[in-house]
Amino acid sequence: MDDLFTRRRLLTAAAALAIPEAAFAQGDLPATPACHDDDAPTLRETEGPYFKPRSPQRADLREPGIAGRPLDLSGFVLSRACRPVAGALIDVWQANDQGLYDNDGFRLRGHLLADAGGRFTLRTIVPGAYDGRTRHIHVKVQAPGRPLLTTQLYFPDEPLNRRDALYRRELTIRVQHADERMLGRFDFVLDLG
Repeated sequence: MDDLFTRRRLLTAAAALAIPEAAFAQGDLPATPACHDDDAPTLRETEGPYFKPRSPQRADLREPGIAGRPLDLSGFVLSRACRPVAGALIDVWQANDQGLYDNDGFRLRGHLLADAGGRFTLRTIVPGAYDGRTRHIHVKVQAPGRPLLTTQLYFPDEPLNRRDALYRRELTIRVQHADERMLGRFDFVLDLG
């Protein structure tokens, strides 16, 4: 029991390091999903038609000419035993604020690696909704040499969540608003022991 308690305290303390400083002024963002030993892995979802391989490595998808509300998304990549997954690949693609994907280039597309503690921070914008879909971000996560998780992340309190057949509450980002930015938190749990 003490081992479990110590591990949870350690993860809770470490989680604070993954959130941008502005989040502390607003209060801590809780983990999503909370990690407990033997948790179910993060739900899988469809890749969709807009994935492109060989995205550039970058943690900031914002670039000149991209409009939209800034989003800083932080979290951890963890195993089912709540252990950090160092060096996990996180590949992201999303629509712009008008709900359009860049299918010619790599705008709002990129990949990054979790650090030695399994932490990551992605800087992007809040994507727009489009016909039949609520706001969402596509993600592929992979521990080195292990199977790939493909999923999507969603935003809370979106009216279109109820009508989107792919929406899953368990994949909702926890958010706080900080000035013009949105701060988000999501922890990926991979199907690893």
